[in-house]
Amino acid sequence: MRAKWQLRTLVCFLTVSACFARAESRTVNVAVPTLSMVVIAFTAAKEKGYYQDEGLDVNLVVMRDTLGISALIGGNADFASMSGAGFTAILGGVPLRFAFSSFFRPMFWLYAKPEIHDIKALRGKRVGVTGLGSGPDNLLRETLKRNGLEGGRDVTILALGLPATLAAALRAGAVDAGTISPPFNFAVRDAGFRELVSFLKEDFVELQGSILAHERILQSDPGLVEKFVRGTMKGLRYARENKAGTIPILLRYMKLKDDLAGQYYDLVRPIMTSDGTVNAEFQKKYLDQALKVLSPKEFPTVERIYNYSLARKINAELDASGWKPGR
Repeated sequence: MRAKWQLRTLVCFLTVSACFARAESRTVNVAVPTLSMVVIAFTAAKEKGYYQDEGLDVNLVVMRDTLGISALIGGNADFASMSGAGFTAILGGVPLRFAFSSFFRPMFWLYAKPEIHDIKALRGKRVGVTGLGSGPDNLLRETLKRNGLEGGRDVTILALGLPATLAAALRAGAVDAGTISPPFNFAVRDAGFRELVSFLKEDFVELQGSILAHERILQSDPGLVEKFVRGTMKGLRYARENKAGTIPILLRYMKLKDDLAGQYYDLVRPIMTSDGTVNAEFQKKYLDQALKVLSPKEFPTVERIYNYSLARKINAELDASGWKPGR
């Protein structure tokens, strides 16, 4: 009887302790454009308990690019991961900073109707993007320019919202081409649409899977920022080093077949950052690309856009402690 009483007492104690732990967790809302491989550092951190270890209860809220940045600016999101729209806001004078980046190349393709054979054939056509001022929109305009076309004049560019909506619009014939991200690139490819550009293979920089933070939170709550970056860093390390464990996470968050999840991982693993940061050359190149398209009134310095110092500090600490992601 005494043993049973002790067991019940232990169970009650553990239950109460768990309740207190949950009560003490801080809720963090993060605006993300998708739950695909783009944000695998975030989803891996949730699934493996890395955020929980930091005392954080992280909500990943899928939003359109521009809406997510508006939520960040207005304080309705603590962090956001819409890099292109965030960059547009920064060039408009909003004090946002890149604190972490998972990928350094664009993770999308330009697909078109089968009868459209090249970029020049898009003259007079309609091309869909997720949002005006987004990363895909900016790179589409630069690609058109390189082929003698001007987006908005020679080619109609339509903002269609979420990636799933954009892919559906292409398949339904509402647009003639679109900037398609995984896993929808597999579906439109198999439906017979033509790949015009693989931006993974182009000489563009796109900082995807990034943590964008407002200067407001960087100044007022650096402890929260550090906890969130640390959890995300561990998620990135897990995803980079453990394909077998990452595939089930992808499958939980996406409607994807097992074999396609493996293809997807292999496709984008080479463009993952090793430590959540990018070097000064890539930072400047990303800025220069945006300046070509957006032509802002003021030209911000690189220091006003990126702040990877915390990510570097956390990496050094993880290395010094010998931390390794589990299975």
